[in-house]
Amino acid sequence: MTLPLFTPDQDPGPSFLGLLDRLGLGAPEISGPIEAGVITHGTTVLAIHTRDGVVMAGDRRATSGHHISHHSMEKVFPADRHSGVAISGAAGPAMEMVRLFQLQLEHYEKVEGSPLSLEGKANQLSLMVRGNLMAALQGMVVVPLFAGWDERLEQGRLFQYDITGGRYEERRYATGGSGGVHASSVIKLRHAPDLDIGVAVDIAVEALFEAAEEDSATGGPDPVRGIFPVIATIGPGGFERLTEDEVEARTTVLLERLSDRGAR
Repeated sequence: MTLPLFTPDQDPGPSFLGLLDRLGLGAPEISGPIEAGVITHGTTVLAIHTRDGVVMAGDRRATSGHHISHHSMEKVFPADRHSGVAISGAAGPAMEMVRLFQLQLEHYEKVEGSPLSLEGKANQLSLMVRGNLMAALQGMVVVPLFAGWDERLEQGRLFQYDITGGRYEERRYATGGSGGVHASSVIKLRHAPDLDIGVAVDIAVEALFEAAEEDSATGGPDPVRGIFPVIATIGPGGFERLTEDEVEARTTVLLERLSDRGAR
């Protein structure tokens, strides 16, 4: 395959989306209303700031209207070595946005010879969310959370967005999806400025459990199928997803504690 050549005024530079547009491979225009019940949606996601970095987590359920479409959807992904993205909203566009975001960060690093700053990554995702605005107005809303380890500041940072691409940095925590309001209630009560990352993981497990108790679109732990939340930590060592066994063990501890409380 021959690599495309561009004149200086047409060169998209380090923008992968610009490259796709130059090659006529951009996203197709959406016209006409889309029935909400046929769109698969994913909820709930959260991110918690700690002294050691950021914890990101998401439940596994995806719904189409009142129907459960998938029991084990993935909603937390690495963006690159030191950052991650969690998705809520229309599942198809959200997963496509994640893949394009990953490619954009990789493309930029190859073209420029160095990775984007964390602030630059957050801005790139903002542009992608804004680019999805017309689809969002048709019912395919995508609202991600973004977090990473800022090597310049030597600390974790997290960002949330609105459907217009508005980007807002959060100092404590952020949640998204229909169960986000219930998850945030748990996190708010237990968050502290010097929160340990291990404690934050336990808070994330509890927050998703309580969200599932109140929101039918949020999936709770399913020991029968072996389905538990996706949880990842982002610190100086980069993006690390917890193993299924570790998440199951932490969930079991939570369920035993709740059972003991209910038996009193």
